[in-house]
Amino acid sequence: MFLIRSATPSDIPVIRQLIRELAEYERLLSEAQATEEQLDRALFGQRPAAEVLMAEVGPEIAGFALFFTTFSTFAGKPGLYLEDLFVRPRFRRNGIGKAFFSELIKLGKERDYGRLEWSVLDWNEPALKFYRTLGAKPMDEWTVHRINLS
Repeated sequence: MFLIRSATPSDIPVIRQLIRELAEYERLLSEAQATEEQLDRALFGQRPAAEVLMAEVGPEIAGFALFFTTFSTFAGKPGLYLEDLFVRPRFRRNGIGKAFFSELIKLGKERDYGRLEWSVLDWNEPALKFYRTLGAKPMDEWTVHRINLS
């Protein structure tokens, strides 16, 4: 059995480690530069920029979901953007990913938000297949663009 809970400041070291494990899986380890100090400020500082849910299996951390608030001008409502979801390989196929989504949907509804969105790498077929089982629809007509500010 597992537990989904909100992260606390004491989770910062394991959050950073999970980010690095996710980056390694996504072949982007060289881009995983966040320090514990940066994460602490961003997640628990004066103006938190994001929130994190943690999955626990007994005493072990099995995964995390990091998300933040967006806004839809068309809907006239905020939304949730799931930046990262990662379940350690040995804990996969136990319902943890689905539980993260259930909790995010519940939070969004409680907050009267309009939608939950996220991006996935085109080659990540296990994730794409999982998202389809949830009823998620790809937004193929949209192309993500980015400008790095640092």
